[in-house]
Amino acid sequence: MTQPLPYEPDPKLDLVLERVIDVPRALAWEAWTRPEHLRKWFTPRPWTIVECEVDLRPGGLFRVDMRSPDGKETSDIRGCYLDVVPNERLVWTDALTAGWRPAEKPFITAIITFATQGNGTRYKAVVLHNSEADRKKHEEMGFYDGWGTVLDQMVELIKTGL
Repeated sequence: MTQPLPYEPDPKLDLVLERVIDVPRALAWEAWTRPEHLRKWFTPRPWTIVECEVDLRPGGLFRVDMRSPDGKETSDIRGCYLDVVPNERLVWTDALTAGWRPAEKPFITAIITFATQGNGTRYKAVVLHNSEADRKKHEEMGFYDGWGTVLDQMVELIKTGL
């Protein structure tokens, strides 16, 4: 068993979404790590994913290009995986791009963990920010509604068949 990440969220800098979801951990992992699945749930509807790329290894690229309901491509996410523990943990950041290259405008580091709980999964997303202002900005952008909505969409996708 992999050791837990030695990180306690800081309420001044971090946002946390934690739920028990009624889908198996392996399927939640698959939904998070395969581009063909991410494209179907990773942005709140009616937004859509135009392009998605996953190079699932430390230093590998995590890329999602979104399209707004009015057809404009916006909210592109370019990041780098820092830690990948199959079926347990994903850590990625937009502070780096593929191959550990520094990014132009870093905003977050995300720690996503998956743990079996009963017949479901304890899902936890911790999103780290550089400053209280960035955390507040992300919260005001709708972190809880947005990340909660896409988690619901992920569960719906898993239940209807990946």
